[in-house]
Amino acid sequence: MSLQDRLVRASRNRLVGRAAYLWLKALGVEFPRSVVFGPQLELAHGAVGLVVHRRTRIGSGVTLMPGVVIGRSDSYIAETAESTGGVTIGDRVTVGAGAKVLFRSGQQLVIADGTIVGANAVLLESTGTDEIWAGNPARRVGTRTA
Repeated sequence: MSLQDRLVRASRNRLVGRAAYLWLKALGVEFPRSVVFGPQLELAHGAVGLVVHRRTRIGSGVTLMPGVVIGRSDSYIAETAESTGGVTIGDRVTVGAGAKVLFRSGQQLVIADGTIVGANAVLLESTGTDEIWAGNPARRVGTRTA
């Protein structure tokens, strides 16, 4: 388990949470304390450059590579307290290095269980179970076999 993995978990602690969050930021990882995540989250290779939107939910056994961005595609529109939308990442998902997962305000983008998002892909729509997505914009290029 990397230092970044430990800091993400520590950021949930009432006593040291804020310090762990700030240490993560200093290491180049933006992972808000509001993000809900399951067990076995892996920030591979320290996940330097990782940016996760505050309204993201992450399942168990998820791997996020360095340079991944999970955020809004319409960030030019001011976000308000009433803003909706977000990203839900299922179980056993891998998001490749440099991939961008972008949702619009009001959209709930879902990366289904077992999905692989290729390196440098730009994912703008929800995926199906055990699918492989790649490209810019990302499209389904295959399915994952057991």
